[in-house]
Amino acid sequence: MARPVTNAMFQEMLHAAGYGNAHAAFARQLNHAGRVHGTWRYDAASVYWWLRGRRPAEHVQATMAETFARKLARPVAVTELGFEATNVTVSASYPASASHAIDTAEKLWALLAKQLDSSPAGTFHSGDALRAALAWRYDRPDERVARSGRQLVTRADIQSLYALAEHFMNLDRRHGGGSPRTRAIMADFLVRQVAPMLRGTYTEAIGRDLMRATATLAGQLAFMFYDAGAHTSAQQHLTIALRLAKAADDRLYGAHLLANLATQAVYLGHTQDAARLAEAAIDGAGRAPAAVRARLYTTAASAYGRAGERRACETALTKAEQAIDRTDTGEIPRWATYFSPAHYAGTALKCLSDLRLPEQALRHAPVAIALTNQNARTLALHTALIAMTYARAGDIEAACHWGRELGRHLPDVRSVRVTHRIRELTTALNAYQAVPQVNALLETLRAPVPNE
Repeated sequence: MARPVTNAMFQEMLHAAGYGNAHAAFARQLNHAGRVHGTWRYDAASVYWWLRGRRPAEHVQATMAETFARKLARPVAVTELGFEATNVTVSASYPASASHAIDTAEKLWALLAKQLDSSPAGTFHSGDALRAALAWRYDRPDERVARSGRQLVTRADIQSLYALAEHFMNLDRRHGGGSPRTRAIMADFLVRQVAPMLRGTYTEAIGRDLMRATATLAGQLAFMFYDAGAHTSAQQHLTIALRLAKAADDRLYGAHLLANLATQAVYLGHTQDAARLAEAAIDGAGRAPAAVRARLYTTAASAYGRAGERRACETALTKAEQAIDRTDTGEIPRWATYFSPAHYAGTALKCLSDLRLPEQALRHAPVAIALTNQNARTLALHTALIAMTYARAGDIEAACHWGRELGRHLPDVRSVRVTHRIRELTTALNAYQAVPQVNALLETLRAPVPNE
């Protein structure tokens, strides 16, 4: 006696694609499409059990979606096949292969497109981050990334991805990552446009550039999630981006992504692991351009400063400053152009403030605010930090001055990190509430702001 069908979505897809009860025909097509993964021997019995609750591996599901897409002449998402569990989760584990990274990315983007407005803060898994660092650094390079699929990917397609990544990066700098709408637009673009490209047809050279461009997009979305306080989603995307950068054979961008993982770890208080991640990024970058070295050593300094390791922090700051002095604008990768002496100064200010060296910290204040309006979030972060450092040093008049300056930068910025720094500032000022100007500033800072 046949068991009842439990996966109605898969059954409907079979009928829509013209397979109906021709399960053996579908299995043959699936075997043919999956030859890039090796020899598959699925048959009508396999389809029978898939209809009744069994879940094939993620890369098999992805190939099924390609098979249906060719028959239906439209993109088909894996989520349309009905194999997803009710509460699907995507781990932050480093994918074993480029193909696995594509499968994981597609699954994650589809989930995000459905539930982005309620992205939880989640947790940061230091163990997964460290394992990802080791795999990225020491796993063998991908020998082959070329693929044969339904859609031909061209160099022009990839250039459009870089242009969009830059657009989203500018939005993030101007307004912060706290806007669910911006992240929703980006996730929808990844699902509808980028995922089909990753499943398309491309040569080795085009494929590696496609992996690099996709890593850039995923890395940017990760940073927006981090700024919004959605730490699980941020780590998942950073890990996927790191694996795609590996497939692209782009060590410099991989090191940058690893440094972003370290930055997230610092923010969440995982200081020892953050230092390990930063040092792994420095080691993995090899003979990097000075601008990249400056960024990586600045991240290491941030980890050591937060951990209270003064000598290591000062050494990293010195190396970063030396690298800035040697920077040649002609050799800076496009993704590293954002990093400026002002970004270094802001980190130095934070490091020395963490080490309870306010006088040394405040020497960096003038450079830390030498930012354009295109860096509204960073300007807000640095201004709040200057005010907080003055407050901790007991210079209340200067703290209030910079606190009022901060208020000018807040209306257009939505950032959990900015909100967190405002709370640090109000905590530092609470002891001086009896001072009229402090009390007035506290009332202003406690008012609702768009960051929440």
